[in-house]
Amino acid sequence: MLYKIWQFIRRLSGDDAYERYLRHHGEAHPHEPSLDRKAFFRQEQDRKWNGVRRCC
Repeated sequence: MLYKIWQFIRRLSGDDAYERYLRHHGEAHPHEPSLDRKAFFRQEQDRKWNGVRRCC
């Protein structure tokens, strides 16, 4: 029970994003190399923050 709560918290916070990426990449793109943790983090930061278009 505690483990499921911990998984839920990690999912909400995005802490498990790299593990989910690896799982998806292995299933959907098995013949392509995956990003390492540092490159994945940098790519996610770029995706989130580059090109932000808002008024404030």
